[in-house]
Amino acid sequence: MIKRTFLSLIAILIIAGSCKRTETVEYVDPNIGTIAQLLTTKVPTVHRPNSMIRVFPVTKPGLNDRYLSDRIYGFAINMPSYRGGQLTELMPTTGKINVIRDEYASLYDHANEEVHPWHHRVELEDYGIIADWTTTEKAVIYRFSYGHNDSCNIIFRASRNSEFTTEGNNIIKGWEEVRDMKQYFHAELSIPFEGAVSFSGNEISATTTSSGRNSGIVISLNPKNKPVEVRIGISYIDENQAAANLHNETNSKTFETVMSDSRNIWADALGRIEVIGGTEREKRIFYTSLYRSLERMVNISEDGKYYSGYDKRVHTDDLRPFYVDDWLWDTYRSLHPLMLIIDPAKQADMVESYIRMYEQSGWMPSFPQVHGDSPPMIGLHSAALVWDTWQKGVKNISIEKAYEGLRKTALQGTAVAWRMGAGGALDSIYRELGWFPALPEGVPETDPMVDGFEKRQAVSVTLEHSYDDWCIAQLAKDLGHEADYELFMKTSENYRNLFNPENKFFAPKTADGKWIEPFDPQLSGSVGGRLFYTENNAWTWNFSVQHNIPGLINMIGGNDAFVKRLDRLFNEPTTVSKWQFMGQFPDATGLNGMFVAGNEPSFHIPYLYNYAGQPWKTQRRIRELMNIWFDDKPMGIPGDEDGGGLCSWYVFSAMGFYPVTPGSGEYAIGSPFFETVKIKLPDGKTFKIIAKGSSAKNKYIQSAKLNGNELNRPFITHSDIMNGGNLQLIMGDKPNKSWGKL
Repeated sequence: MIKRTFLSLIAILIIAGSCKRTETVEYVDPNIGTIAQLLTTKVPTVHRPNSMIRVFPVTKPGLNDRYLSDRIYGFAINMPSYRGGQLTELMPTTGKINVIRDEYASLYDHANEEVHPWHHRVELEDYGIIADWTTTEKAVIYRFSYGHNDSCNIIFRASRNSEFTTEGNNIIKGWEEVRDMKQYFHAELSIPFEGAVSFSGNEISATTTSSGRNSGIVISLNPKNKPVEVRIGISYIDENQAAANLHNETNSKTFETVMSDSRNIWADALGRIEVIGGTEREKRIFYTSLYRSLERMVNISEDGKYYSGYDKRVHTDDLRPFYVDDWLWDTYRSLHPLMLIIDPAKQADMVESYIRMYEQSGWMPSFPQVHGDSPPMIGLHSAALVWDTWQKGVKNISIEKAYEGLRKTALQGTAVAWRMGAGGALDSIYRELGWFPALPEGVPETDPMVDGFEKRQAVSVTLEHSYDDWCIAQLAKDLGHEADYELFMKTSENYRNLFNPENKFFAPKTADGKWIEPFDPQLSGSVGGRLFYTENNAWTWNFSVQHNIPGLINMIGGNDAFVKRLDRLFNEPTTVSKWQFMGQFPDATGLNGMFVAGNEPSFHIPYLYNYAGQPWKTQRRIRELMNIWFDDKPMGIPGDEDGGGLCSWYVFSAMGFYPVTPGSGEYAIGSPFFETVKIKLPDGKTFKIIAKGSSAKNKYIQSAKLNGNELNRPFITHSDIMNGGNLQLIMGDKPNKSWGKL
């Protein structure tokens, strides 16, 4: 009996040992989110965290529903800016040379695809070619296995203005324009090519150089049944630097070594947050969301220098890398706060890059791209970025220069939606009145600065600049600029000027102080509500006073009235058919009543119950929203995943807390999906969230302790996290309505 028991125990241990635990990196599926709910989809990018090069298969033309495309048109050399499409592509083919893109595209099947952040492999069925690729920081290695074909080609193609040429019998190099700058590339083949021709449009020429739009080079080769590697370095400086980047990062390294290095880099980056418990589905969503959050900003420093699109010059980087490609309207809310926890040193370099952009261009940017700032959206959220970073203890930034840029941009720049640079007549009116003036529907626009499609977005502009001014005020006070502190604190209250006490909505008002009537909080404002609001209606923007939530609660009528307004938000039906509503508000994906799970101004709203004494409703709402609207399938992202915007929201919410007000140093507690979350901090400390009994049913907090001390408020601070320690939550299936009630 004892012997049998012993042998059984040995067998159990052997079986247990043979069951390999899924590694963190293996949970990532870049195909999640590659079918859009309505507007823009994701691409399955291979890259390293924050790396300059990002590559993917070029499938259906345009950006929508890539997963549903059954054909591959080529492979990107790089994506220079998020959602900016590919810049130069290559495509392996066999047989007679054909440069008609729609004709040489090949069928592929996701069933025969392998995709990870560090490696992607597909079969081009029309040619019997296996294509796979991996990347370094500024280089990509493509490997094409042609099988037994001896008539093989590779097409290099540019859609924008470009110049390509060959050098010797194994190098192709050149550049393609991105706005008013160039991306250079240097490609080396592992075997010599036997011939080359150029093309322009659909016309083939015997020359080995090409120039212009929709042009390129086709090389012919005989791989003799061996894989062909195409190693490509890129640069924004010049062709020589592109070659140097390639050689510095790939010389003496095999494809497998580069792939293994990239996998290890991702394992380290994703391993900074370890989750235990939860379902396999939740882990796939979580780690894919974390991978998406680690794409931007992008480090474009090359050998100690970088090309700046802000003054069109090459600079030395003074040992601090230069980062671009950010959409602050989307990322200030949760992506940058997430980086401030897991990699504050990198975050400091990103903020310092913003400051350099100001020095080089004269304005604080809001959508910094590789080619310079872009004007989309509204607000001056570099104020939130800088203040949140500074007040969380990251001090190695040029803070006085940052303040100079913020002050100048706030007082002299324009607040007009989708515009940048110096202010105009509407800005003067805004600063005089304390609200951005609106025009009634049907009244022709009078100001040439206003975009014909984006309109004035008058209410949202007022609300967001109020918050940004609050951030500047806090920074001014911290730096001892008392007069500025008073000035910006006053303008941070501008949101009050548009609160209509009759209907308790933030509503549009004309320059002469009259409320615009008729006013429908659901449908007013034309497409996307853009006459008055940004992409959403008055219901969403009713809660956009992040910097004074107690004041907002009082304006609406106190805790009970505020909770009722929140409840109504989540239950308010559309007053027209849903297809009509979505036709007017295409950004309103993930629609719960009038709550929009797929768009940024909604992110903080479910957490507002915490501020009104009913945190159990936050716990319930968060679980419902995340379970309904996020999935581990191609349609698993509920809206436009704007470079880490939505995905960082998921990461925070799944961990169990969220930065409702960047710049406050405080996080609202939600409902952790996992029994244990370990955040590995840069200094070797660890912050743990232990949610005992957490499950789909046990989503309610019964009691809490922070480092062994009773916690009866639904908030923790940034210092609580960065000092390390434990947040211990006891979870249950029924709400404890007395816990956290302020």
